[in-house]
Amino acid sequence: MATRNLALAVSGVLASTVVAGIAVAQVDPGVRGGPPGAGLSLPGLSANQQAFFDVGKEDFEEAETSDEGIGPRFNLDSCQGCHSQPTTGGTAPAVNPQVAIANSFGMRNTLPSFITLDGPVREARFKFNADGTRDGGVHALFTITGRNDGTADTSRCAIQQDDFAAQVARNNVIFRIPTPVFGAGLIEHIPDSALISNLSTNSSIKAALLISGRLNRNGNDGTISRFGWKAQNQSLLLFSGEAYNVEMGITNELFQSEREQNAACQFAATPNDVTEFDEAVPANAAGGAEKFAFFMRFAAAPTPSTTVPGGSASIGRGRAAFDNVGCDNCHTPTLRTGQSTVTALSNQPVNLFSDLALHNMGPGLADDVLQGAARGDEFRTAPLWGLGQRVFFMHDGRTKDLRQAIAAHRSAANSQFGASEANRTIDRYNALATATKQDLLNFLRSL
Repeated sequence: MATRNLALAVSGVLASTVVAGIAVAQVDPGVRGGPPGAGLSLPGLSANQQAFFDVGKEDFEEAETSDEGIGPRFNLDSCQGCHSQPTTGGTAPAVNPQVAIANSFGMRNTLPSFITLDGPVREARFKFNADGTRDGGVHALFTITGRNDGTADTSRCAIQQDDFAAQVARNNVIFRIPTPVFGAGLIEHIPDSALISNLSTNSSIKAALLISGRLNRNGNDGTISRFGWKAQNQSLLLFSGEAYNVEMGITNELFQSEREQNAACQFAATPNDVTEFDEAVPANAAGGAEKFAFFMRFAAAPTPSTTVPGGSASIGRGRAAFDNVGCDNCHTPTLRTGQSTVTALSNQPVNLFSDLALHNMGPGLADDVLQGAARGDEFRTAPLWGLGQRVFFMHDGRTKDLRQAIAAHRSAANSQFGASEANRTIDRYNALATATKQDLLNFLRSL
């Protein structure tokens, strides 16, 4: 049977195969080639707004040094390193830059087993502390021990990496990959009322499919948070400041305390990156976290293809199948922004294919990490715009194959977690004819 499937694949004839025990269409069209169709600024920005975007992008792409406060523990040395596929602002690239950074500039880091050259950029979180209490926080992969860039004397810093091998052996590590930030300002400007209304739309259809969902909310003012794999971050500024501190170890005006308190490993003033009040050019005055936020806020949404892969007719049929099986009940095709002081963000369509809500995804995807109101088996509906040019899928980058990503949405209940809300939708997908599945895959890769 395997030989026959291979022959059919080579001849270009669609056939059925089995992924995770489920009969699916044989071909994931793969990463869409051609221009990135993303990474540019929103149309309609003023000259000053464009200047803030440009400065933000430049800072987003810059590699940080020990003089600038990187570390003492970190995952990578730039925002772009994590967000580079298919261009600045995207997600994990095909070649993982964490492999090269581990021992650059004289550092003596050991690569954890889950970081590979052809695997995704990853951050690691430990589920529990040694005493059994919950952890859930990011444990940076690398230390600056031995680093010899810049003018800082890093020789006095001798901290060790966490014992990732032991944590992996205890099944205490979960992974996250970078989320794309294209169109993030549009997402930020969707009113809470629109998200609440959308969640209650087609309630009878959702109930029949056992789809519920809820919105993650800020614990102080009750407004809806929407960024991150569990919608744990309220705003782009918070998202930026936290990433600067957690991923690069650089303190800033939002996160002023060093995560690593070893005084021998501090090589820049704290906080490391702040507003430059004496800067003559306004766009240059902002601190790094604010600059990152400006870049993301003013970044345009990705542009889908109307013909690739499979041609416009196949993509159209795939879009219809996407709706018919019920994928659109969570992956809402279009929402709208509200009023904004930035004209380019005001009353705009947001074709993100997400309701930005949390959904129970079953034990197969559960990571047992709590963030905000999100439970261990809940994840934000991942926006699908730009999916056609992503290399890795799911929150942990477990697969490059879109078919496997779809199959992973289905998960029966166990003693700890309930069944995935997507089960009935995936059952309907699995019942499609092979050619229709292929159309649906072509549609997703066109986004």
